[in-house]
Amino acid sequence: MITLGAHYSVRIPIRHVAVCRPVRSLGRKWCCDWNVSAKTAQSWRLADSNATLPLRVRRPTRCATQLAWNAAYVAKFRAVKVLMSVSPRTGKLPKSSRGLNSSSVVNIADLRRMAERRVPRAVFDYLDGGADAEVTLAENCHAFRDTNFRPRSGVAVYGCKTTVNILGHELSFPAILAPVSYLRLMHSDGEVGVARAAGKAGTIFTLPTISGHKLEDVKAASTGPLWYQLYLIGGREAAEGAIERARIAGYSALVLTVDTPMAGKRERDPRNGMKQLLASSLLPKARFLPNLLAHPRWLASFFADGGVPRLGNVVIPDQGPMEMIDVGAALSHAGASWEDLRWIRQIWPGPIVAKGVLTGDDARRAVDEGVSAVVVSNHGGRQLDCVSPSLRALPEVVNAVGDQVDVLMDGGVRRGSDIAKAICLGARAVLIGRAYAYGLAAAGEAGVTRAINILKEDLDLTLTLLGCPSIDQLDASYLSAAHR
Repeated sequence: MITLGAHYSVRIPIRHVAVCRPVRSLGRKWCCDWNVSAKTAQSWRLADSNATLPLRVRRPTRCATQLAWNAAYVAKFRAVKVLMSVSPRTGKLPKSSRGLNSSSVVNIADLRRMAERRVPRAVFDYLDGGADAEVTLAENCHAFRDTNFRPRSGVAVYGCKTTVNILGHELSFPAILAPVSYLRLMHSDGEVGVARAAGKAGTIFTLPTISGHKLEDVKAASTGPLWYQLYLIGGREAAEGAIERARIAGYSALVLTVDTPMAGKRERDPRNGMKQLLASSLLPKARFLPNLLAHPRWLASFFADGGVPRLGNVVIPDQGPMEMIDVGAALSHAGASWEDLRWIRQIWPGPIVAKGVLTGDDARRAVDEGVSAVVVSNHGGRQLDCVSPSLRALPEVVNAVGDQVDVLMDGGVRRGSDIAKAICLGARAVLIGRAYAYGLAAAGEAGVTRAINILKEDLDLTLTLLGCPSIDQLDASYLSAAHR
């Protein structure tokens, strides 16, 4: 417990006393007063190695800067306890799914709150934030909330059918895990943990180009189908190499993101130090250290996992794997055009999915270029702000392409009822991003599994209450007239 004021109090496990000596920090002497004698501490150590020892860290708090550094210093002691729990055999922290039971985590918002507590502000706001004023980010969710159902009364249906076939894969429910960059920064399980959870749940995980794990390792960990999302980071040769590796590894589809000629202006990132977190030098991180040190479990896991990983799926000829850099720099020259789709088609034999379509015209163009599916998406409100919410753009795209290709959508899906609404408006399935990423940031693979189960259970309940026995029977008649 930290008490803000003239001094701070924290209880340190006795077995760590030898580590917790008074030290000098930035040239300033810190005074550490033990509230018990050394003899008493020694007797406690012999009696119970897990006992705790009261410690007060005192320093006059003359200004906000000193207050922040004091809090950061106390956080070091919390990090000691966490680091001491690292397994000497695996080099990793023990996995924990505490707090993930159904009584304490009942929706995605609960996982979001857990994630916000566990990870540093820079990491959380990268996941949680959007572009500019975040109008589209908010409207993606509001569009679902403003869409009303028309249930069938006097109908008793149980054990509703939720399976769906997407590009030859039978999924347990119509939700695919979308590509989300920097997953390994959120939790050391990263993309490997997400792929395992998706495979066990009977759905698809889409591995992003900006991944902390190699695509071969992710494939080896998964028991289900995988798609590979492609950015043209590192140039055409690097992209061709990744495509060939994905083909050999057994990825079943390629997802080309077409709405990212460069990254949108994500205002939270520069404020909270996302770029500095990824920097190789310690000096840029200094300003943000108090917040990093205030999350000792994440910090210990981060260092136990080797720190900032390289982009193992972006191998530049004669240079090797690209260093992980902030999203603005990574996407500055990574835009994909319809012309790029043509040469990609020549080297990729499987289905191609065009992600980032918001108009009927672009959907028809994608079909003409030979894609097998389109994703109606505004990039989760992270690119151009003040564009249509994905749910509102969905009917135009569905009407434009008809049954020629599968139409998917993403953006704002937080509940199983949201999935049902998208299906009613013509989507074959949805992609979920933040929903499972909150779970990963909160508790690793166990959190992802919990997020998927929440959505699956909610969807089954929604179908039952609608009086609809099968996901295949959902259509616009289940929505109020204003939203058809």
